[in-house]
Amino acid sequence: MSTRPAASTSAPLKKALTNKGKSPTYRLLLLWEQPKYAAVMAFAAYLLFAKLHGPVMKASGLAYFNYLADAFLHGSVSLITLPPNVLDLSQFNGHYFLYWPPLPALLLMPFVGIFGVGFSDVLFTVVIGAINVSLVAQLLRVASVRGIATSRDRRALLVLFFAFGTVHLTLAPLGRVWFTAQVIAFLCVVLSYIAALKYKGFLGFGLTGLAIAGAFLTRNHLILAAFFPFIFLIKEHYIEGIKKEVRYLLVGALPIIGAIAVFALYNWLRFNNPFDNGLDYHAMHPAFINAYKEYGPFSIHYLPQNLFYQFIAYPFPLRQTSLYGGSLFLLSPVFFAAFWSFRTNRPWIVVPLVITVLLVATPILLLMGTGWVQFGPRYSLDFICPLILLTVLGSRYWSDKALLVLTVISIIQYVVGTLALSSVL
Repeated sequence: MSTRPAASTSAPLKKALTNKGKSPTYRLLLLWEQPKYAAVMAFAAYLLFAKLHGPVMKASGLAYFNYLADAFLHGSVSLITLPPNVLDLSQFNGHYFLYWPPLPALLLMPFVGIFGVGFSDVLFTVVIGAINVSLVAQLLRVASVRGIATSRDRRALLVLFFAFGTVHLTLAPLGRVWFTAQVIAFLCVVLSYIAALKYKGFLGFGLTGLAIAGAFLTRNHLILAAFFPFIFLIKEHYIEGIKKEVRYLLVGALPIIGAIAVFALYNWLRFNNPFDNGLDYHAMHPAFINAYKEYGPFSIHYLPQNLFYQFIAYPFPLRQTSLYGGSLFLLSPVFFAAFWSFRTNRPWIVVPLVITVLLVATPILLLMGTGWVQFGPRYSLDFICPLILLTVLGSRYWSDKALLVLTVISIIQYVVGTLALSSVL
C-alpha cells in the first residue's frame, strides 16, 4: 500500500469495478453515498436477513423494552407484565426491572401503546438500523467538507462497508433487548458527530449535547463518546474567546447533566438509590455468577479474555466458540486503514478521535463477559463512529483496489457470520 494519499483522479473506483466507466454496478454503488437511498437499500437488506431468521412482524422472545414501555404507559418503573424469559432482568422487592437505561423503552411507548407488548422489536430495530446507515452516509458527507475528506465513490464504499461489513449487520436484523439498545445508542452517537461537524455556536453545542444525552440514556458509558465532538467544537470556536466558549460548553453540558439527573431519579425510583442500576440483582447466566461475586461487573481480571475475543480470535471455520466474539480487524479489515491515519497532517483531528476510541473501549474491555452470544465484537459498535472517521483519513493512503477488496472480504465474512448467528438465536 502507498505511503502517500491517493490522488483524487488516480485509479478511481469505477475502474476497479469495471472497464466501462459508468456501469450499472458503479451507479448502484454511488447510491450508497446518498443518505435517502442508503436507508431504503439497507432497510430492504436488513428486512431480508430478519425474514431469514424468523417472523418479522412478531416480537422476539427478548423484547424487554416493549414490556418496560408498557410499564411506563401504566405509570410504573417495574414490569407489569412479565416476558416469556426473565434472563438478565433484575428482581428487587418482589418486582422485575430492566437494568438497562430507559431511552429505548421511551421511544417504543407510542408503538406499544397502539400495538401492545407484542409489537415487533425486530421491525423496530431494522428501521433504526437502516436510519443508522443513512446517518453514516450523512456523516461522511459532512466530514468530507470539514477536514476529513474523501471522494464520493469511496464514501459510498465505506457506507456499504459499515452496513454489511461490520457488527452492525449482526445487530440490526435480529431485535432482542441487547441488540436494540446498541443500535439505538449508535444512532445517538452518530447524530452527535454530525451535529458537531455540521453546526456551529450554540446550535452545534446544544445538538451535540442532546445527542450524547440520548446515548447516555441508552448505554451509560457512551457519555465518553462526547470527547471528540466537543473537542472539535472547542477548536472551531477558540478564536471567540474563553468566555464565549464557556457559554457554549454550558449549553452543550445542560442536556447531559439533565440526562444524568433523570437516570439518577430512575434508579432511585427502582432501587431506592440514585447510584444503583440493578446489576447486583439481575438474573445473569450461570456461567457468570462466580466471576461476578469475586470481581464484580468491571475488573482488570476480564481484560485478557476481552482483548482476545475483540481483537485476536478468528471465528472461521465456524465452531462453538465462534459466537464468543471475533477480531475487529480480521473480520472488518477495512478498519486497518485507521492505523494509516497517523500519517496524516491533521493531529488536531486524529488525536481526539483516537482518544475517544480508547475512552469508549476501556469499560468494554473491563466488562464481565465478551458480549456472547454474538458474531464479531458487537461491543465495538460503541466506538465505530470515531473509528470510521479514522478509517476515512487513513484509507486515503490506500489504493482503490485495496479498499474494494477488503470491503468485499469484510462483507462476505459478516454475511456468513450473521446467518450463523441467526440460526442459533
